[in-house]
Order: sequence, then C-alpha cells, then structure tokens
Amino acid sequence: MSYIISNWEQVVSLTLEHLWIVIVAMAFSTALGVPMGIIAAQVPKTGPWILGVFGIFYLIPSLALFAILVPLVGLGQQPAIIGLVLYSQLPIVRNTATGLTNVDPSLIEAAEGMGMTRLQRLWMVELPVATPAIVAGLRVAAVMTVGVATIAAYVGAGGLGNLIFRGMQLLYPEMVVAGALPAALMAIVVDLLFVGLERLTSRHSQSRQVERGYAT
Repeated sequence: MSYIISNWEQVVSLTLEHLWIVIVAMAFSTALGVPMGIIAAQVPKTGPWILGVFGIFYLIPSLALFAILVPLVGLGQQPAIIGLVLYSQLPIVRNTATGLTNVDPSLIEAAEGMGMTRLQRLWMVELPVATPAIVAGLRVAAVMTVGVATIAAYVGAGGLGNLIFRGMQLLYPEMVVAGALPAALMAIVVDLLFVGLERLTSRHSQSRQVERGYAT
C-alpha cells in the first residue's frame, strides 16, 4: 500500500486508462456479438460455423493473439481492443443464441397468432425473454476482458498491466500489487454490476412471460 499511496496519481491514471480500454472493447464486443448470436439462433445452419470461428479465437492464447495483430495494426490500444473483442465473442454469441433458442415455444406461437412478423416477434418477445442469458454472457466477457486487458500492456496498450509487468521485471512486488489490486477490484465491481443487471432483467423477463401468458 505504501507504493500506491506515494504514487496514487499514476495508479489512478493507469486505472482510468485500463477502464477505458475495457469499456471500448465491451462496446464493440456487444455490438458484434449480440447480432451474431441472433443470426446463429435465427439461421440454425450458420450457428455451428459462427460458434466455431469465434471458438478458434477463444482457444488462441491472448498474448499470442495480440502478437498476431501487431504486424497488422501496429502497437498501442488498437491491437489490444481488436484482440479483446475477438477474445470475448464466444460467451456473448453462445449465450445470445442459447437464450433465443430456449424461448418458450408457446410464447412464439402466441406472437404468431397475434399476427406479428418475424422481426416484431424477435424484438418484442424473444429478445426480452432472452435478455437474462445475454446479460450473463456479457458478464463473463466483461470480467474476462478486465483480466486479459492487463496482458495487452505487452503490445503498448497501457493500463494496469504496465505496473504489473514493470514490477515483475524490476523484482518490485509492491509495484506488481499496485497494478494487480486495482485490476482485481475492477473485475469484482464489474461482476457485481452485471449480477445486479442480470437479476433485474430476469425479473423483467419473468413478468413479461406472465403478461404474455395472461394475454393468451
């Protein structure tokens, strides 16, 4: 703690930089992963291919994935964000597809009986019911992104990984803890936020299903 207290400005700056990388990566991950999960669920033939492709990225060690991207886009935050987006796709796509395919068939039949189009059914019935599963996938991806983002310091992305790796090189454990502790706390806070969001969406989803049940 003595290092953190004496260098608090640096620790806060790197923590904010780390948080920025996570937020940007998760924004792109969500924008890509949820639509791909919808496609995988709505067009079953594409599901195995989509999950297979993102499964390959998930199997590649994170440091190796960052290293592959460096010759293509250079050093800095760009390869880090691209790598984090690719690395976090599998849980988002898989949970989105699973949530949509597990929607109660009676709800879909009721929506069809009300004359809803396929797009209306997806937007008004299936996605609201599948939201808890989608949020659960985002939760896994977000916590994983916080951790993997520390490794992105190897490609010049900045963040708390700078303190961790510099401390390891200098055999300075206080510096390592100064980088690892905020990263761990950030992961815990992110997880708790998504747990709350998951519970909220679960209650909303259950109420929507009850309303649909009464409507039918």
